[in-house]
Amino acid sequence: MAEWPTPRRIATLSVHTSPLEQPGTGDAGGMNVYIVEVAKRLARRGVEVEIFTRATRGDLPPCVEMAPGVLVRHVTAGPYEGLEKEELPAQLCAFANGVLRAEAARPPGHYDLIHSHYWLSGQVGWLARERWGVPHVHTAHTLAKVKNRLIAAGDRPEPRARVIGEEQVIAESDRLVANTRFEARDLVAYYEADPARTAVVQPGVDLERFRPGPSDRARFGLPADGKVIAFVGRIQPLKAPDVLIAALAAMRTEDVTVVICGGPSGSGLDRPTSLIELAASLGVSESVRFLPPQNGDGLAALYRSADVVAVPSYNESFGLVALEAQACGTPVVAAAVGGLVTAVRDGVSGVLVDGHDPAAWARVLDDLLADPRRRELLSSAAVAHASDFSWDRTAEGLLRVYREAVTEHRELIRQRLEAYAW
Repeated sequence: MAEWPTPRRIATLSVHTSPLEQPGTGDAGGMNVYIVEVAKRLARRGVEVEIFTRATRGDLPPCVEMAPGVLVRHVTAGPYEGLEKEELPAQLCAFANGVLRAEAARPPGHYDLIHSHYWLSGQVGWLARERWGVPHVHTAHTLAKVKNRLIAAGDRPEPRARVIGEEQVIAESDRLVANTRFEARDLVAYYEADPARTAVVQPGVDLERFRPGPSDRARFGLPADGKVIAFVGRIQPLKAPDVLIAALAAMRTEDVTVVICGGPSGSGLDRPTSLIELAASLGVSESVRFLPPQNGDGLAALYRSADVVAVPSYNESFGLVALEAQACGTPVVAAAVGGLVTAVRDGVSGVLVDGHDPAAWARVLDDLLADPRRRELLSSAAVAHASDFSWDRTAEGLLRVYREAVTEHRELIRQRLEAYAW
């Protein structure tokens, strides 16, 4: 048996959000970016990737080539539109059926490995693993038990059904991929994951797109003078953009504009105008600008146009926004939670803030905006820090995990065959 075999074809499962969707709204976010960037780089290394996702429109073609060597398959499972993520567990049987049918139309052994993303996909991967006889690698991206420990005031806790579903997937996966050593620790501590089956592979950043460059505030209708603080992400309590607006009201620095770039998502859909109402109630409406989600180049331009990027989330499995901003040379002020502790090098490439007290955030932001020399030093260090992360490095790390999983799986089959022969 050859050692460390590289899989030829991988079935990537992403039930609740498509890699073709624009990140920053709905359920599309950092996970979408992760799946897209990793798939493209695996394909460049000769590994074919087929991404299965739920069809959300009736006019979507069954299969789309996202990039050379990368196919996106739209699986019909439930109504195309108007289905909330919380309702998707009832459609997992239909989704799994679509995945299994696609494989059944291929020659036996078409896929060498399954990589599922998020617990919903993990449930389908668990079933497909048994049917296809191939290893199953799972990346959680977020964990219900961790989110519920760090929940924002007024936000909805993750349901018990998700907790149970995650426990099942974690117990049955051949390998677990954590974004940071802290997430790996959480998998072991809260879900009793096997440390020997848990690998840390850090996400990356597109260093060709996200790099230092000139500011272009006119592109976004931002004032040429004054300071700009940018928030980028889905608008929901978990991401805590309200903390930033409340901090703005407490800041002493004049001529500050806060940019909120993103769309309502999750429980944020319950009150889509809540941030507008909050800014009005605090008397800072004229200093807050709202932008729709931006594509890659637009996002890079926004990062470069900001003096500081703020990431006040209550929890992040990693925090790609923080890494992208730093790659553009923009210092980041982030909450000292989850993966942000890894994504931001405190005091070197940015500043980590303990807690979500708007007054504390106001002090940190005031001090940073009042010290251009410090921002300059942080900017240079931010670029250097981000350069240690790349999607190529992520792809190589995943390939190591895949090879280990495939090798172990084949060895197990060999042992079973020998035992049967006796």
